[in-house]
Amino acid sequence: MNTTNSADTIAAIATASGAGGIGVVRVSGPLSQTIAVSVLGHCPKPRHAAYLDFLQADGDLIDRGIAIFYPNPHSYTGEDVLELQGHGGTALMQILLARCIALGARQAEPGEFTRRAYLNDKMDLAQAEAVADVINAATIEAAKSAVRSLSGEFSQRINTLLSKLIDLRMYVEACLDFPEEEIDFITQGRVADKLDAIIAEMQAVFVKAKQGSLLREGINVVLVGQPNVGKSSLMNQLAGEEVAIVTAIAGTTRDTIKNAIQINGVPLHVIDTAGLRETDDEVEKFGIARTWRATETAHIALLLVDATHGITEVEKSILARLPQKIPKVWVHNKIDVTQEPALITEQDHAIHIYISAKTGVGVDLLKHHLLQLAGYQNNAEGVFMARARHLSALTEVAAHLDLAASQINSAELVAEELRLAQEALSSITGEFTPDDLLGEIFSKFCIGK
Repeated sequence: MNTTNSADTIAAIATASGAGGIGVVRVSGPLSQTIAVSVLGHCPKPRHAAYLDFLQADGDLIDRGIAIFYPNPHSYTGEDVLELQGHGGTALMQILLARCIALGARQAEPGEFTRRAYLNDKMDLAQAEAVADVINAATIEAAKSAVRSLSGEFSQRINTLLSKLIDLRMYVEACLDFPEEEIDFITQGRVADKLDAIIAEMQAVFVKAKQGSLLREGINVVLVGQPNVGKSSLMNQLAGEEVAIVTAIAGTTRDTIKNAIQINGVPLHVIDTAGLRETDDEVEKFGIARTWRATETAHIALLLVDATHGITEVEKSILARLPQKIPKVWVHNKIDVTQEPALITEQDHAIHIYISAKTGVGVDLLKHHLLQLAGYQNNAEGVFMARARHLSALTEVAAHLDLAASQINSAELVAEELRLAQEALSSITGEFTPDDLLGEIFSKFCIGK
Protein backbone atom coordinates (compact mmCIF):
# COMPACT_ATOMS: atom_id res chain seq x y z
CA MET A 1 0.00 0.00 0.00
CA ASN A 2 1.33 3.42 -0.95
CA THR A 3 1.52 5.59 2.19
CA THR A 4 3.40 8.57 0.76
CA ASN A 5 1.74 11.84 -0.13
CA SER A 6 1.35 12.83 -3.75
CA ALA A 7 3.71 15.49 -5.08
CA ASP A 8 0.69 17.37 -6.46
CA THR A 9 -1.50 19.70 -4.46
CA ILE A 10 -5.15 19.48 -5.51
CA ALA A 11 -8.07 21.85 -5.02
CA ALA A 12 -11.79 21.71 -5.71
CA ILE A 13 -15.12 23.18 -4.70
CA ALA A 14 -16.40 20.59 -2.21
CA THR A 15 -20.01 21.81 -1.99
CA ALA A 16 -22.77 21.15 -4.51
CA SER A 17 -22.97 23.23 -7.67
CA GLY A 18 -25.20 26.27 -7.64
CA ALA A 19 -25.73 29.08 -5.15
CA GLY A 20 -25.95 28.32 -1.44
CA GLY A 21 -25.56 29.86 1.98
CA ILE A 22 -22.10 28.35 2.41
CA GLY A 23 -19.52 27.13 -0.08
CA VAL A 24 -16.31 25.21 0.61
CA VAL A 25 -13.07 25.08 -1.34
CA ARG A 26 -10.87 22.17 -0.25
CA VAL A 27 -7.11 21.95 -0.83
CA SER A 28 -4.93 18.89 -0.16
CA GLY A 29 -1.20 18.38 -0.62
CA PRO A 30 2.21 19.80 0.27
CA LEU A 31 1.38 23.36 -0.85
CA SER A 32 -1.68 23.67 1.42
CA GLN A 33 0.15 25.64 4.10
CA THR A 34 1.78 27.93 1.53
CA ILE A 35 -1.60 28.59 -0.08
CA ALA A 36 -3.07 29.36 3.34
CA VAL A 37 -0.39 32.00 4.00
CA SER A 38 -0.91 33.60 0.58
CA VAL A 39 -4.73 33.68 0.73
CA LEU A 40 -5.16 34.40 4.45
CA GLY A 41 -1.99 36.26 5.42
CA HIS A 42 -0.98 33.46 7.77
CA CYS A 43 -1.73 29.79 8.35
CA PRO A 44 -4.40 29.22 11.02
CA LYS A 45 -3.63 27.18 14.12
CA PRO A 46 -4.08 23.46 13.28
CA ARG A 47 -7.67 22.23 13.53
CA HIS A 48 -8.97 25.57 14.81
CA ALA A 49 -11.59 27.55 12.88
CA ALA A 50 -10.41 31.10 12.13
CA TYR A 51 -12.58 33.90 10.74
CA LEU A 52 -10.34 35.60 8.17
CA ASP A 53 -10.23 37.59 4.94
CA PHE A 54 -9.69 35.64 1.71
CA LEU A 55 -7.36 37.81 -0.38
CA GLN A 56 -6.29 38.14 -4.00
CA ALA A 57 -2.58 38.49 -4.91
CA ASP A 58 -2.92 42.31 -4.93
CA GLY A 59 -4.63 42.35 -1.54
CA ASP A 60 -8.17 42.82 -2.84
CA LEU A 61 -10.84 41.06 -0.79
CA ILE A 62 -12.37 37.95 -2.37
CA ASP A 63 -14.59 37.05 0.58
CA ARG A 64 -14.53 36.71 4.34
CA GLY A 65 -15.14 33.35 6.00
CA ILE A 66 -13.90 30.41 8.05
CA ALA A 67 -10.51 28.77 7.38
CA ILE A 68 -9.34 25.48 8.91
CA PHE A 69 -5.93 23.89 8.43
CA TYR A 70 -5.42 20.15 9.06
CA PRO A 71 -1.73 19.12 9.09
CA ASN A 72 -0.81 15.64 7.93
CA PRO A 73 -1.39 12.88 8.84
CA HIS A 74 -4.42 13.93 10.89
CA SER A 75 -6.69 14.94 8.02
CA TYR A 76 -9.24 13.37 5.70
CA THR A 77 -6.65 12.59 3.02
CA GLY A 78 -3.68 12.02 5.33
CA GLU A 79 -2.00 15.06 3.73
CA ASP A 80 -1.95 18.74 4.69
CA VAL A 81 -5.50 19.97 4.06
CA LEU A 82 -6.89 23.49 3.94
CA GLU A 83 -10.64 24.20 3.92
CA LEU A 84 -11.93 27.64 3.05
CA GLN A 85 -15.60 28.15 3.94
CA GLY A 86 -17.14 31.24 2.41
CA HIS A 87 -20.44 32.47 1.03
CA GLY A 88 -21.84 29.96 -1.42
CA GLY A 89 -22.10 32.18 -4.47
CA THR A 90 -21.14 30.40 -7.68
CA ALA A 91 -18.85 33.20 -8.88
CA LEU A 92 -17.20 33.60 -5.46
CA MET A 93 -16.38 29.90 -5.26
CA GLN A 94 -14.87 29.94 -8.75
CA ILE A 95 -12.74 33.00 -7.90
CA LEU A 96 -11.49 31.37 -4.69
CA LEU A 97 -10.71 28.10 -6.49
CA ALA A 98 -8.88 29.99 -9.25
CA ARG A 99 -6.79 31.75 -6.59
CA CYS A 100 -5.71 28.40 -5.11
CA ILE A 101 -4.86 27.03 -8.55
CA ALA A 102 -2.82 30.14 -9.36
CA LEU A 103 -0.80 29.42 -6.21
CA GLY A 104 0.25 25.99 -7.49
CA ALA A 105 -2.67 23.65 -6.88
CA ARG A 106 -4.39 21.83 -9.71
CA GLN A 107 -8.06 21.00 -10.19
CA ALA A 108 -8.83 17.73 -8.40
CA GLU A 109 -10.15 14.82 -10.39
CA PRO A 110 -13.46 13.14 -9.41
CA GLY A 111 -12.99 11.27 -6.14
CA GLU A 112 -9.33 12.23 -5.84
CA PHE A 113 -9.56 13.39 -2.21
CA THR A 114 -11.08 10.07 -1.16
CA ARG A 115 -8.66 8.14 -3.35
CA ARG A 116 -5.76 9.82 -1.51
CA ALA A 117 -7.42 8.95 1.81
CA TYR A 118 -7.50 5.31 0.68
CA LEU A 119 -3.92 5.31 -0.59
CA ASN A 120 -2.72 6.90 2.65
CA ASP A 121 -4.47 4.24 4.77
CA LYS A 122 -7.07 6.60 6.22
CA MET A 123 -9.77 4.15 5.12
CA ASP A 124 -10.02 0.91 3.18
CA LEU A 125 -11.61 0.57 -0.24
CA ALA A 126 -15.03 -0.53 1.02
CA GLN A 127 -15.16 2.53 3.29
CA ALA A 128 -14.02 4.78 0.45
CA GLU A 129 -16.83 3.52 -1.77
CA ALA A 130 -19.27 4.11 1.09
CA VAL A 131 -18.38 7.83 1.00
CA ALA A 132 -20.05 8.12 -2.41
CA ASP A 133 -22.93 5.91 -1.25
CA VAL A 134 -23.63 8.18 1.73
CA ILE A 135 -23.77 11.17 -0.59
CA ASN A 136 -25.97 9.45 -3.19
CA ALA A 137 -28.29 7.54 -0.82
CA ALA A 138 -31.87 7.96 -2.07
CA THR A 139 -33.67 6.64 1.03
CA ILE A 140 -33.24 6.81 4.81
CA GLU A 141 -32.50 3.09 4.99
CA ALA A 142 -29.88 3.38 2.24
CA ALA A 143 -28.23 6.26 4.09
CA LYS A 144 -28.11 4.27 7.34
CA SER A 145 -26.56 1.28 5.58
CA ALA A 146 -24.00 3.47 3.83
CA VAL A 147 -22.99 5.05 7.16
CA ARG A 148 -22.49 1.55 8.61
CA SER A 149 -20.13 0.73 5.78
CA LEU A 150 -18.35 4.07 6.11
CA SER A 151 -17.86 3.51 9.84
CA GLY A 152 -16.14 0.23 9.05
CA GLU A 153 -18.78 -2.36 10.05
CA PHE A 154 -18.71 -4.06 6.65
CA SER A 155 -14.92 -4.03 6.58
CA GLN A 156 -14.76 -5.47 10.11
CA ARG A 157 -16.94 -8.40 9.11
CA ILE A 158 -14.80 -8.98 6.02
CA ASN A 159 -11.56 -8.73 8.03
CA THR A 160 -12.86 -11.15 10.66
CA LEU A 161 -13.67 -13.64 7.92
CA LEU A 162 -10.29 -13.01 6.34
CA SER A 163 -8.47 -13.64 9.61
CA LYS A 164 -10.19 -17.00 10.09
CA LEU A 165 -9.54 -17.92 6.47
CA ILE A 166 -5.83 -17.07 6.76
CA ASP A 167 -5.48 -19.05 10.00
CA LEU A 168 -7.05 -22.10 8.37
CA ARG A 169 -4.94 -21.72 5.26
CA MET A 170 -1.75 -21.48 7.36
CA TYR A 171 -2.65 -24.68 9.19
CA VAL A 172 -3.40 -26.59 5.97
CA GLU A 173 -0.18 -25.38 4.33
CA ALA A 174 1.75 -26.41 7.45
CA CYS A 175 0.37 -29.91 6.94
CA LEU A 176 2.02 -29.99 3.52
CA ASP A 177 5.43 -29.50 5.15
CA PHE A 178 5.20 -32.86 6.95
CA PRO A 179 4.07 -35.40 4.33
CA GLU A 180 6.02 -38.19 6.01
CA GLU A 181 4.00 -37.95 9.21
CA GLU A 182 1.31 -40.57 9.61
CA ILE A 183 -0.85 -38.28 11.73
CA ASP A 184 -3.92 -37.10 9.85
CA PHE A 185 -3.48 -33.36 10.32
CA ILE A 186 -6.65 -32.54 8.39
CA THR A 187 -8.85 -34.63 10.66
CA GLN A 188 -6.99 -33.77 13.84
CA GLY A 189 -7.18 -30.06 13.09
CA ARG A 190 -10.94 -30.22 12.45
CA VAL A 191 -10.37 -28.51 9.11
CA ALA A 192 -13.78 -29.53 7.75
CA ASP A 193 -15.59 -28.12 10.81
CA LYS A 194 -13.66 -24.84 10.66
CA LEU A 195 -14.28 -24.59 6.93
CA ASP A 196 -18.02 -25.14 7.42
CA ALA A 197 -18.07 -22.39 10.06
CA ILE A 198 -16.34 -19.96 7.69
CA ILE A 199 -18.80 -20.83 4.90
CA ALA A 200 -21.77 -20.22 7.22
CA GLU A 201 -20.38 -16.88 8.38
CA MET A 202 -19.60 -15.83 4.81
CA GLN A 203 -23.18 -16.64 3.75
CA ALA A 204 -24.52 -14.46 6.59
CA VAL A 205 -22.35 -11.57 5.40
CA PHE A 206 -23.55 -12.14 1.82
CA VAL A 207 -27.21 -11.88 2.89
CA LYS A 208 -26.57 -8.53 4.61
CA ALA A 209 -24.53 -7.28 1.66
CA LYS A 210 -27.24 -8.28 -0.83
CA GLN A 211 -29.81 -6.35 1.21
CA GLY A 212 -27.53 -3.33 1.04
CA SER A 213 -27.09 -3.75 -2.68
CA LEU A 214 -30.87 -3.60 -3.12
CA LEU A 215 -30.98 -0.41 -1.04
CA ARG A 216 -28.29 1.09 -3.25
CA GLU A 217 -29.35 -0.08 -6.70
CA GLY A 218 -33.09 -0.64 -6.27
CA ILE A 219 -35.32 -2.86 -8.40
CA ASN A 220 -36.33 -2.26 -12.02
CA VAL A 221 -39.97 -3.24 -12.48
CA VAL A 222 -41.58 -3.10 -15.91
CA LEU A 223 -45.36 -3.02 -16.44
CA VAL A 224 -46.47 -4.79 -19.62
CA GLY A 225 -49.80 -5.76 -21.10
CA GLN A 226 -52.44 -4.85 -23.64
CA PRO A 227 -53.81 -1.29 -23.86
CA ASN A 228 -56.33 -0.27 -21.18
CA VAL A 229 -55.50 -3.02 -18.68
CA GLY A 230 -54.56 -0.40 -16.07
CA LYS A 231 -50.77 -0.08 -16.31
CA SER A 232 -50.82 3.70 -15.87
CA SER A 233 -53.33 3.46 -13.01
CA LEU A 234 -51.08 0.95 -11.26
CA MET A 235 -48.08 3.23 -11.82
CA ASN A 236 -49.98 6.04 -10.12
CA GLN A 237 -50.99 3.80 -7.20
CA LEU A 238 -47.42 2.67 -6.65
CA ALA A 239 -46.09 6.23 -6.90
CA GLY A 240 -48.82 7.70 -4.72
CA GLU A 241 -49.41 10.50 -7.22
CA GLU A 242 -50.60 11.15 -10.77
CA VAL A 243 -47.43 10.54 -12.76
CA ALA A 244 -49.08 8.88 -15.77
CA ILE A 245 -52.09 9.97 -17.82
CA VAL A 246 -55.10 7.67 -17.41
CA THR A 247 -57.90 7.66 -20.00
CA ALA A 248 -60.28 5.13 -21.50
CA ILE A 249 -58.67 5.66 -24.90
CA ALA A 250 -56.48 2.75 -25.97
CA GLY A 251 -52.89 3.72 -26.76
CA THR A 252 -52.79 6.77 -24.49
CA THR A 253 -49.32 5.82 -23.24
CA ARG A 254 -47.14 6.15 -26.34
CA ASP A 255 -43.74 5.84 -24.66
CA THR A 256 -42.11 4.36 -21.58
CA ILE A 257 -42.54 6.39 -18.37
CA LYS A 258 -40.05 5.73 -15.58
CA ASN A 259 -40.72 6.76 -12.00
CA ALA A 260 -38.62 6.15 -8.88
CA ILE A 261 -40.55 5.32 -5.71
CA GLN A 262 -39.65 3.38 -2.58
CA ILE A 263 -41.14 0.48 -0.65
CA ASN A 264 -39.83 0.05 2.90
CA GLY A 265 -36.78 2.09 1.91
CA VAL A 266 -35.99 0.02 -1.20
CA PRO A 267 -35.87 2.15 -4.39
CA LEU A 268 -38.31 0.83 -6.96
CA HIS A 269 -37.80 2.00 -10.55
CA VAL A 270 -41.20 1.40 -12.15
CA ILE A 271 -41.47 1.59 -15.94
CA ASP A 272 -44.93 2.10 -17.42
CA THR A 273 -44.92 1.03 -21.05
CA ALA A 274 -46.97 1.45 -24.16
CA GLY A 275 -49.79 -1.08 -24.51
CA LEU A 276 -48.72 -4.04 -26.65
CA ARG A 277 -50.92 -4.49 -29.69
CA GLU A 278 -50.88 -4.41 -33.48
CA THR A 279 -51.13 -0.81 -34.69
CA ASP A 280 -50.57 1.35 -37.77
CA ASP A 281 -49.74 4.41 -35.65
CA GLU A 282 -46.02 5.11 -36.21
CA VAL A 283 -45.60 6.92 -32.88
CA GLU A 284 -47.29 4.09 -31.00
CA LYS A 285 -45.09 1.55 -32.84
CA PHE A 286 -42.02 3.39 -31.61
CA GLY A 287 -43.34 3.25 -28.03
CA ILE A 288 -44.05 -0.48 -28.32
CA ALA A 289 -40.49 -1.07 -29.53
CA ARG A 290 -39.22 0.75 -26.46
CA THR A 291 -41.44 -1.44 -24.30
CA TRP A 292 -39.64 -4.56 -25.48
CA ARG A 293 -36.26 -2.91 -24.88
CA ALA A 294 -37.32 -1.96 -21.34
CA THR A 295 -38.05 -5.60 -20.53
CA GLU A 296 -34.42 -6.52 -21.31
CA THR A 297 -33.07 -4.53 -18.33
CA ALA A 298 -35.89 -5.25 -15.88
CA HIS A 299 -35.45 -7.29 -12.70
CA ILE A 300 -39.18 -8.11 -12.51
CA ALA A 301 -41.98 -8.04 -15.09
CA LEU A 302 -45.59 -7.43 -14.08
CA LEU A 303 -47.97 -8.78 -16.72
CA LEU A 304 -51.22 -6.87 -16.30
CA VAL A 305 -54.43 -8.59 -17.25
CA ASP A 306 -57.99 -7.26 -17.35
CA ALA A 307 -59.73 -9.42 -14.73
CA THR A 308 -63.00 -9.15 -16.63
CA HIS A 309 -61.68 -11.41 -19.39
CA GLY A 310 -58.59 -13.04 -17.84
CA ILE A 311 -55.53 -14.39 -19.63
CA THR A 312 -56.05 -14.64 -23.38
CA GLU A 313 -53.85 -15.81 -26.24
CA VAL A 314 -52.56 -12.24 -26.53
CA GLU A 315 -51.24 -12.29 -22.95
CA LYS A 316 -49.67 -15.69 -23.56
CA SER A 317 -47.88 -14.37 -26.63
CA ILE A 318 -46.57 -11.42 -24.57
CA LEU A 319 -45.30 -13.86 -21.94
CA ALA A 320 -43.51 -15.89 -24.59
CA ARG A 321 -41.57 -12.83 -25.78
CA LEU A 322 -40.37 -11.74 -22.35
CA PRO A 323 -36.80 -12.62 -21.30
CA GLN A 324 -36.76 -16.01 -19.61
CA LYS A 325 -34.32 -14.95 -16.88
CA ILE A 326 -36.54 -12.40 -15.10
CA PRO A 327 -39.30 -13.29 -12.60
CA LYS A 328 -42.81 -12.65 -13.89
CA VAL A 329 -46.01 -11.95 -11.97
CA TRP A 330 -49.54 -12.01 -13.38
CA VAL A 331 -51.45 -9.00 -12.05
CA HIS A 332 -55.22 -9.31 -12.55
CA ASN A 333 -56.56 -5.77 -12.43
CA LYS A 334 -60.12 -4.35 -12.14
CA ILE A 335 -61.42 -6.58 -9.34
CA ASP A 336 -63.55 -3.56 -8.43
CA VAL A 337 -65.55 -4.50 -11.55
CA THR A 338 -65.55 -8.28 -11.11
CA GLN A 339 -66.20 -8.01 -7.35
CA GLU A 340 -63.41 -10.52 -6.63
CA PRO A 341 -61.40 -10.31 -3.39
CA ALA A 342 -57.79 -9.17 -3.37
CA LEU A 343 -55.54 -12.20 -3.09
CA ILE A 344 -52.26 -13.78 -4.12
CA THR A 345 -52.20 -17.33 -5.42
CA GLU A 346 -49.99 -19.74 -7.33
CA GLN A 347 -51.32 -21.39 -10.47
CA ASP A 348 -49.31 -23.53 -12.90
CA HIS A 349 -46.05 -22.53 -11.18
CA ALA A 350 -46.84 -18.82 -11.67
CA ILE A 351 -47.84 -16.16 -9.15
CA HIS A 352 -51.17 -14.40 -9.71
CA ILE A 353 -52.17 -11.30 -7.75
CA TYR A 354 -55.67 -9.83 -7.91
CA ILE A 355 -55.92 -6.07 -7.40
CA SER A 356 -57.78 -2.91 -8.26
CA ALA A 357 -55.43 -0.21 -9.51
CA LYS A 358 -58.39 2.18 -9.42
CA THR A 359 -59.18 1.80 -5.71
CA GLY A 360 -55.82 0.54 -4.48
CA VAL A 361 -57.23 -2.71 -3.08
CA GLY A 362 -54.58 -5.45 -3.21
CA VAL A 363 -51.71 -3.09 -4.10
CA ASP A 364 -50.06 -3.70 -0.71
CA LEU A 365 -50.04 -7.44 -1.51
CA LEU A 366 -48.24 -6.63 -4.73
CA LYS A 367 -45.67 -4.39 -2.99
CA HIS A 368 -44.89 -7.05 -0.41
CA HIS A 369 -44.43 -9.70 -3.11
CA LEU A 370 -42.11 -7.43 -5.12
CA LEU A 371 -39.80 -7.15 -2.10
CA GLN A 372 -39.93 -10.92 -1.61
CA LEU A 373 -39.01 -11.52 -5.24
CA ALA A 374 -36.06 -9.17 -4.92
CA GLY A 375 -34.89 -11.08 -1.85
CA TYR A 376 -35.32 -8.17 0.57
CA GLN A 377 -36.10 -8.80 4.23
CA ASN A 378 -38.01 -6.25 6.26
CA ASN A 379 -35.45 -6.24 9.06
CA ALA A 380 -32.66 -4.05 7.66
CA GLU A 381 -30.67 -3.89 10.90
CA GLY A 382 -27.00 -4.59 10.34
CA VAL A 383 -27.32 -4.24 6.57
CA PHE A 384 -24.19 -3.01 4.78
CA MET A 385 -24.20 -0.83 1.69
CA ALA A 386 -22.71 -3.13 -0.94
CA ARG A 387 -21.91 -2.86 -4.61
CA ALA A 388 -22.06 -5.33 -7.45
CA ARG A 389 -18.31 -5.95 -7.20
CA HIS A 390 -18.67 -6.85 -3.51
CA LEU A 391 -21.37 -9.41 -4.26
CA SER A 392 -19.29 -10.78 -7.13
CA ALA A 393 -16.27 -11.17 -4.83
CA LEU A 394 -18.34 -12.88 -2.12
CA THR A 395 -19.81 -15.23 -4.71
CA GLU A 396 -16.31 -16.11 -5.88
CA VAL A 397 -15.23 -16.72 -2.28
CA ALA A 398 -18.18 -19.05 -1.75
CA ALA A 399 -17.30 -21.03 -4.88
CA HIS A 400 -13.70 -21.55 -3.74
CA LEU A 401 -14.76 -22.53 -0.22
CA ASP A 402 -17.26 -25.04 -1.61
CA LEU A 403 -14.53 -26.54 -3.78
CA ALA A 404 -12.23 -26.74 -0.76
CA ALA A 405 -14.92 -28.56 1.20
CA SER A 406 -15.50 -31.03 -1.62
CA GLN A 407 -11.76 -31.83 -1.77
CA ILE A 408 -11.20 -31.98 1.99
CA ASN A 409 -9.05 -35.14 1.78
CA SER A 410 -6.46 -33.42 -0.39
CA ALA A 411 -4.46 -30.84 1.57
CA GLU A 412 -2.84 -29.47 -1.61
CA LEU A 413 -6.17 -28.74 -3.29
CA VAL A 414 -7.71 -27.33 -0.12
CA ALA A 415 -4.75 -25.01 0.36
CA GLU A 416 -5.03 -23.69 -3.21
CA GLU A 417 -8.78 -23.02 -2.94
CA LEU A 418 -8.25 -21.23 0.38
CA ARG A 419 -5.56 -19.07 -1.26
CA LEU A 420 -7.91 -18.09 -4.08
CA ALA A 421 -10.73 -17.41 -1.60
CA GLN A 422 -8.40 -15.17 0.40
CA GLU A 423 -7.48 -13.11 -2.67
CA ALA A 424 -11.12 -12.66 -3.67
CA LEU A 425 -12.14 -11.63 -0.15
CA SER A 426 -9.20 -9.21 0.17
CA SER A 427 -10.28 -7.39 -3.00
CA ILE A 428 -13.31 -6.00 -1.15
CA THR A 429 -11.25 -3.91 1.25
CA GLY A 430 -8.59 -3.19 -1.37
CA GLU A 431 -5.64 -5.31 -0.32
CA PHE A 432 -5.51 -6.87 -3.79
CA THR A 433 -6.99 -4.33 -6.19
CA PRO A 434 -5.59 -3.41 -9.64
CA ASP A 435 -5.05 0.27 -10.44
CA ASP A 436 -7.49 0.21 -13.37
CA LEU A 437 -10.30 -0.87 -11.02
CA LEU A 438 -9.39 1.93 -8.61
CA GLY A 439 -9.60 4.40 -11.46
CA GLU A 440 -13.05 3.14 -12.42
CA ILE A 441 -14.32 3.26 -8.82
CA PHE A 442 -13.15 6.80 -8.00
CA SER A 443 -14.05 8.27 -11.40
CA LYS A 444 -17.71 7.93 -10.41
CA PHE A 445 -17.27 10.21 -7.37
CA CYS A 446 -18.19 13.88 -7.44
CA ILE A 447 -15.36 16.41 -7.75
CA GLY A 448 -14.39 17.73 -4.31
CA LYS A 449 -14.85 14.37 -2.63
